[in-house]
Amino acid sequence: MTLDTSRTPESEVTPGRIVVGIDGSPASLDALDWAGRQATLTHSALEMIMTWDWPTTYGWAMYFPEGYNPSEGMPEMLSKAGADLRTKYPDIELTFHVVQGHPAPVLVEASKGADLLVIGCRGHGEFAGMLIGSVSEFCATNAHCPVLVHRAVA
Repeated sequence: MTLDTSRTPESEVTPGRIVVGIDGSPASLDALDWAGRQATLTHSALEMIMTWDWPTTYGWAMYFPEGYNPSEGMPEMLSKAGADLRTKYPDIELTFHVVQGHPAPVLVEASKGADLLVIGCRGHGEFAGMLIGSVSEFCATNAHCPVLVHRAVA
C-alpha cells in the first residue's frame, strides 16, 4: 500500500462561507460585527444580505407615490456597514446583496451551502419584548446550516 502525499489536509481546506442578515437595527449590526470577527478567525467569506418587500395591504388598494421604491437607500446602507466592518477587519472577503422578499425565507435559501447563518435576536418587529424574533425563530428551525442568533449584551 502506498501513501498519497500529494493531497494534504491544508490543500483540501476551502474557505468557508458565513451569511449574515441585517436590517439596520442595532441587533443586526451587532450580529454583523460578530460575524465579521468569526469570518476573520475562520478565514471565511462573509455574505451580507438585506431584504425588502412591497407593503402588504390585505385586500385594500394602496396608493404608492410615483417613484416609490421600498428598497431605496439599502445598497448605500449595506455599503456603509461593509466599509465600517472592513475598517475593523481589513482582510475580510465581503459580498452583499439586496434581495426582494420576506427576510425569513430569503435567509433560509441563502443558508444553502453556507457554513453558518448569523442573525440578530430581533429587529424592527412590533414585539420588541420577545426573547427571539419571528425571523430568528424561522431561520433557526429551517436553515440548511447551523444558525447563530446573536444577542447583544446590554
